[in-house]
Amino acid sequence: MTIEAANKKAASTKRWLTAFLLAPSALWFLFLLVLPLCVVVVYSFGERAPTGGYQAAFTFANYWNIPARLTAFKNTLILAPVGTLICLLAGYPLAYYLAVKVRQKNRLLLLILVIVPFWTSFLIRTYAWMFILGRRGLPSILEWLGLPYLQMINTPAAVLTGIVYGYLPLMVFPIYVSLEKLDKRLLEASDDLGANALGTFRQVTLPLSAPGVITGCMLVFILLMGEYLIPQMLGGGKVFFIGNALVDLFLQSLNWPYGSACAMGLVIIMVVTVSAYLKATRATGGRDVSLM
Repeated sequence: MTIEAANKKAASTKRWLTAFLLAPSALWFLFLLVLPLCVVVVYSFGERAPTGGYQAAFTFANYWNIPARLTAFKNTLILAPVGTLICLLAGYPLAYYLAVKVRQKNRLLLLILVIVPFWTSFLIRTYAWMFILGRRGLPSILEWLGLPYLQMINTPAAVLTGIVYGYLPLMVFPIYVSLEKLDKRLLEASDDLGANALGTFRQVTLPLSAPGVITGCMLVFILLMGEYLIPQMLGGGKVFFIGNALVDLFLQSLNWPYGSACAMGLVIIMVVTVSAYLKATRATGGRDVSLM
């Protein structure tokens, strides 16, 4: 056997081995992600059956009718980015403190404290905020102090409070991973070259932690785009997201085609967002940040 033939055989073996190793995840992706999405696409062009559900048809009427749910899209596209921004503003200083300022022996304990909320049911934690922001919570304390009654529950502020509380750890950890890998000698070099603290942060720390910031923002933003529980419980039906609209269309109105069209609108928004993420990642040198 010639060297060329041996190389071809080795390359072929490597391709088959790669295909064999990727087959389980590829099948998982196909049956649990691609096929359900295809079903949603097919449903989105159908009609509502007389008794509810899906009736075979081919019409774009469901897509033309998406503006009827404009409020849900508007609330999502406003509150999801705002919630992501607040999580970033609150999470970056915390991640920086854990990665740069805290001693190694105390770091693990503080990281565990950040994770602790995840050990409790998300539903129970949201119920707790319903009590805190409800009539017998903070508003009653303010009234006891002589201040006028302040409506806290069933407002956009209540929804944002639940968002920040629930999703802050998902912002902290990617940024922490990025900052924890930061070479401290670069900070010292910046200081030796005469840069002040703000200049060092702007020119050294922030650019090197950008992959973590992008990953954290994308994690929080993508999950918020499909959020249902927080707007339902803390918004009280007055502040609702696309997720709430989809639940109404699929489970109450039984208008599966229209719900599928709204779901596809959400998918299109997410595709645009992920594309922007990939572009931003390439702009930072193609580096990404793993959560592990």
